[in-house]
Amino acid sequence: MNKNLIYLIALFVSFTFTTQAQEALFGAQQITSPEIKDDQTVIFRVLAPNAKEVEITGDFLPTQKIDSPMGQVDGPGKVAMKKGESGIWEFTSEKLSPELYNYSFIIDGFKTTDPNNPFLIRDVASVTNIFIIGGAHADLYKVNDVPHGTVARRWYDSPGLGIKRRLTVYTPPGYENSQDKLPVLYLLHGAGGDEEAWISLGRTAQIMDNLIAKGKAKPMIVVMPNGNVAQDAAPGEGHKGFYKPQFMQPRTMDGDYEANFKDIINFVENNYRVKAEKSGRAIAGLSMGGFHTIHISRYHPNTFDYIGPFSAAIMPREDASGKDVYKNMDEGLKTQKENGYKLYWIAIGKTDFLYDANTEYRKKLDDLGMPYEYVESEGGHTWRNWRVYLSEFAPQLFQ
Repeated sequence: MNKNLIYLIALFVSFTFTTQAQEALFGAQQITSPEIKDDQTVIFRVLAPNAKEVEITGDFLPTQKIDSPMGQVDGPGKVAMKKGESGIWEFTSEKLSPELYNYSFIIDGFKTTDPNNPFLIRDVASVTNIFIIGGAHADLYKVNDVPHGTVARRWYDSPGLGIKRRLTVYTPPGYENSQDKLPVLYLLHGAGGDEEAWISLGRTAQIMDNLIAKGKAKPMIVVMPNGNVAQDAAPGEGHKGFYKPQFMQPRTMDGDYEANFKDIINFVENNYRVKAEKSGRAIAGLSMGGFHTIHISRYHPNTFDYIGPFSAAIMPREDASGKDVYKNMDEGLKTQKENGYKLYWIAIGKTDFLYDANTEYRKKLDDLGMPYEYVESEGGHTWRNWRVYLSEFAPQLFQ
């Protein structure tokens, strides 16, 4: 075999391997999606030459009623895409306001992600693509040219629950090179979430980096635990390995998490430079995390100076109402009031399915003479609201 033939064979093999590698890297779809235009419209594209129908669904479209574990709620709308040349389907949105949006494609009835957009988030067991329209509050969700904090996943021992568990910790820029003691915000997820929810869906690190850089929030540590006592960690991150996430885990909201929350505080205060006092602790959470916020702060009534229930569930499940944590709710709230606190901040959307429950809870606080601040926003039980609530709550802490 002469040298020229060997060279040609090697060139062919190299070309074939390179082509296959590129197809694996880029999904063989050399198109741009989403394409964000200067006028804040967005073009979505997907190559599906054999498809009969392609739709796009996302929270940038008008809402529609959908079934959920919480009953019928407002969900993302959907609209048909138009087939163009070479089998590429397209849809162009209207001008979109600043926000972090998510979307998926539905191809002949099969819901799937955009193969040209590698940026994804998981909410319970659903995975969707995301994009950001910048400006206004959405600039807080972006990675801007500011000093950045550190995000770590840590394992802590919970003697009360009898297992080692995983949590996520954000430390602000400069923490590693400082000797200052910092306050702590304990930030709790909702049902179906875990220690990854706030850092991923909630954009906690980006929000805190940007607020601190602007001088709008004090440097603080943010601790994001896993509120599902049946889990040691998020699906795929614990001893159970890979399994489908569930909306409601066994033992969810049974009182054990609240009763043993001091295990988390003890770990943080033994492993980080923190202000280990009531004035240096805040707690907040969304939905189930708002429920946990209410009951943890009431059950440990001299522990937190700042309390933030976002879109909170209020009352315990009937089969858990006998637990000590949930007994004598009014008495616990009275003790919390007598001990004093600096801020009790309640926020909820006007169309949230928990709106009426929060109205009743505020009446309870009024009857008990407990001071609180109340924020009512547009929209419902969504991350779009919870990111804003964090952005508004954090600047009020530790001032």
